[in-house]
Amino acid sequence: MSGSSPTYDALLLVSFGGPEGPDDVMPFLERVTAGRGVPRERLEEVAEHYHARGGVSPINGQNRELLAALRTELADAGLDLPLYWGNRNWDPLLGDVVARMADDGIGHALAFVTSAYSSFSGCRQYREDIEAARAQVGPRAPRIDKLRVFYNHPEFVAATARRLAATLDEVDESLRADVPIAFCAHSVPVSMAAGSDYEAQLRETARLVLAGLGATNPWELVWQSRSGPPQVPWLEPDICDHITDLASEGARAVVVAPIGFLSDHMEVVHDLDTEAAEVAASLGVAMHRMPTVGTEPGFVRMIRMLAEERMGRTPERLAIGGRGPNHDVCPLDCCPAPKRPARPG
Repeated sequence: MSGSSPTYDALLLVSFGGPEGPDDVMPFLERVTAGRGVPRERLEEVAEHYHARGGVSPINGQNRELLAALRTELADAGLDLPLYWGNRNWDPLLGDVVARMADDGIGHALAFVTSAYSSFSGCRQYREDIEAARAQVGPRAPRIDKLRVFYNHPEFVAATARRLAATLDEVDESLRADVPIAFCAHSVPVSMAAGSDYEAQLRETARLVLAGLGATNPWELVWQSRSGPPQVPWLEPDICDHITDLASEGARAVVVAPIGFLSDHMEVVHDLDTEAAEVAASLGVAMHRMPTVGTEPGFVRMIRMLAEERMGRTPERLAIGGRGPNHDVCPLDCCPAPKRPARPG
């Protein structure tokens, strides 16, 4: 197998990006929402979430921690792959990083994107960003191959299950066996969801995690962090509405498991730890929030395993459940962009 596999000489971590200080916040949000017609008032509202934390997004520090853990993991496995990090929306920007890779003589790199699932914004848009960065650099840009989505990789599922088990242990013992679990992810427009396996993959991850624990708790897949014009339908129910419904049904506690996110960045610490937690507290529901996988050793190990798989160092493409491993190379029509609402007039 190794004889027919490509030779790779770097690993690129590709992420969303976030502001590093108060002066970055509004330019960052303007970049994220460019062309989407988001009102200025909404940007200013979201900006306050960042300013409440010094204008710094947690995602940057978390990516640095992941890089450090991954550097150790690769070295321990004898895998000589220089690591680079580039973002879609803020420094270090992908175009600048790809230029630096070219300057360093990198010819063929793997890319690990901080998204476990297939969707336009979580997969295709990142692939397009990578190609746009390569086009910006020109002919000397390295070829960059994105690693497959990994929602059903055994190491990802096991790492998530360990996080969930630890969170369940925090629940009052009298409630633990029956406490409802709200698996949550970033909502997307219904039209985007219809063109991808996003929702089905999230449900499969939730099912596999619970099966791994042998847990029989009631659970639902719910959504958070919706944005965009109100006339465009997005996936529902919202996490806050779900907690309200649970309270009306007599629930005394809830476990919130953000399986759609890999690190505790702003949409976790604000939308869940602030907004959802406030709703739960107002209703007398004890909310227990599961940490994301972050730098959990099994998750870091999985990234190394995905790289080795693509390099031909291991014979198996690991996946559990009934869906099998996802494709390495996405079809041209995979995860199309959502349909935009028609502009008036």
